[in-house]
Amino acid sequence: MAAQGSDRPLGDGAVVETHGLTKRFGQRVAVDGVDLVVPRATAFGFLGPNGAGKTTLIRTVLGLTHPTSGTVRLLGRTMPHERSTALLRVGAIVEEPRFHPHLTGRENLRIVAAAREPDADGRIAPALDRVGLTARADERVASYSMGMRQRLGVARCLIADPLLLILDEPMNGLDPAGIQEFREMVAGLVEEGRTVFLSSHLLDEVEKTCDHVAIIDRGRILMQGRVEEIARGARPSIRLRCDDRTAATALLGEEPGVEEVVQSDGSLLVTLRAEAGGEVDGIVAAMNRRLVGGGVSVFTIAPERVSLEERFLEITSRLEANP
Repeated sequence: MAAQGSDRPLGDGAVVETHGLTKRFGQRVAVDGVDLVVPRATAFGFLGPNGAGKTTLIRTVLGLTHPTSGTVRLLGRTMPHERSTALLRVGAIVEEPRFHPHLTGRENLRIVAAAREPDADGRIAPALDRVGLTARADERVASYSMGMRQRLGVARCLIADPLLLILDEPMNGLDPAGIQEFREMVAGLVEEGRTVFLSSHLLDEVEKTCDHVAIIDRGRILMQGRVEEIARGARPSIRLRCDDRTAATALLGEEPGVEEVVQSDGSLLVTLRAEAGGEVDGIVAAMNRRLVGGGVSVFTIAPERVSLEERFLEITSRLEANP
């Protein structure tokens, strides 16, 4: 689906693409030479601690602030020169969504729809239904909780019938049920061929919601790719349960490829050397042979799944050690 008013189809390429993107505020570098690619029809997590440069990059991508250097393409359009055309099919929440508090949720959306094409008004009811606000749509926004305002912000984005939604910390204020509904909504949007760009510091929720991710800190992209690929890039580790953890620790300390053995939750967590790579299965077999040969009964031995949060902490800790 091409953007309205565009004679250039999007194809299967990136919906957001930056090269060398830099934004300075005086001597402070908020975004530092960022090369970012956001694939089409994905849930894309943009992760980083507060102050990492997430919101500044979003504002620059949307043309709300001009880059100091570098380039941005949004839905195939050069930013900020073709901003008005590109933004026709973009819905965005930057920081906290704001509304006219004395008006109802539905009235706020009607104001937005009135500024768009004639078909926009017909999207109000489906948007409210999609975010679970139909029953509260005719109440004043002043009575809405933070979570409800977040939902209304997403509904406002949907008025544009967007190919791309950019949501900055959209799960703030949502209760557990609301977060689950949000995940399901994102999955549905992606199934329709839309892209959801989700900026957040909530690593666990991004891992459950997104299939691609980029990690940013101090204005620099540290890593980007599929969630499982980034998590898999951590140092491999093995969870081991046996009858004699003390003896097993001593035996495994002699095993090539083993970097560290620590007791954890009644078992042993064995961290392999980074260069182990694809040799994990062979190392696990060697560990098992050494333990059995040393008189240790092994109950279970299996690779430990690494979470995105653990990978994030490993990457950012390395940055702290090597600024």
